[in-house]
Amino acid sequence: LLLQEIILFGRGGQGAVTSASLLVRAALKKGFNAQGFPFFGAERRGAPVYAFVRISDKPIFRHGMFFETDVLIILDSMLIDVGATKNVVVRENGIIIINVDDPSRIILSNLNMRGKTRIFYVDATGIARKLGLVVAGWPVVNTGILGSYAKVSGVIDLENVVESILEYFEGDAGLLNARAAEIAFENTVELGVKQVV
Repeated sequence: LLLQEIILFGRGGQGAVTSASLLVRAALKKGFNAQGFPFFGAERRGAPVYAFVRISDKPIFRHGMFFETDVLIILDSMLIDVGATKNVVVRENGIIIINVDDPSRIILSNLNMRGKTRIFYVDATGIARKLGLVVAGWPVVNTGILGSYAKVSGVIDLENVVESILEYFEGDAGLLNARAAEIAFENTVELGVKQVV
């Protein structure tokens, strides 16, 4: 039985809500049931934003937010630095995916993990900049990091992500965002396994 709960955590303007919607679409394409919804504090660019996704092979009867998760996807590593991730608990055998260019900067003690957690990173910001995926000065990191999720989750395939992106974005924007997911898939690196006793 599969029920995976995922939190996407970023800043307003980084597309956490859009990525949740795309992840739900990708899961549906794979034949799963899925639901996604956001939580905004003060709705402004740069403010912390959570988006929540549930994926299951059975009908999903749980609703509402959760702060204990199987997968934590962090769109902005600065949120770890300031301790904003402390109120999210990653469950035993969980996964954390972090958008960061230099993994040595990650303050692991600011991540709240229970038991064994696999930690991955990808430079989604660098990928977005190289592709020219910048909107209002902000690199578009949300589609790239979904490629990372496809690589490490064992739940959906890269093809599901790419197809969802191409349906959601029109023309060149779709192609560029799909390419970001493909490059991130190829360049996601496992930082290691953290065991919390």
